[in-house]
Amino acid sequence: MDAIDSVFDPLREFAKDSVRLVKRCHKPDRKEFTKVAVRTAIGFVVMGFVGFFVKLIFIPINNIIVGSS
Repeated sequence: MDAIDSVFDPLREFAKDSVRLVKRCHKPDRKEFTKVAVRTAIGFVVMGFVGFFVKLIFIPINNIIVGSS
């Protein structure tokens, strides 16, 4: 019986924690949603510019290194 409890106890704890999490979750209102959406869009734009400038810098460096041989 102890072996069965050692298998099912973590499952029970996970189920309890999952139910507690779902009860605490709430649907965001319009203000909260727009705030998260704007910040996410700003993050996408910033990461896009960072990637663009890194690529813009390293393509000529790569051509110099590879093209010199």
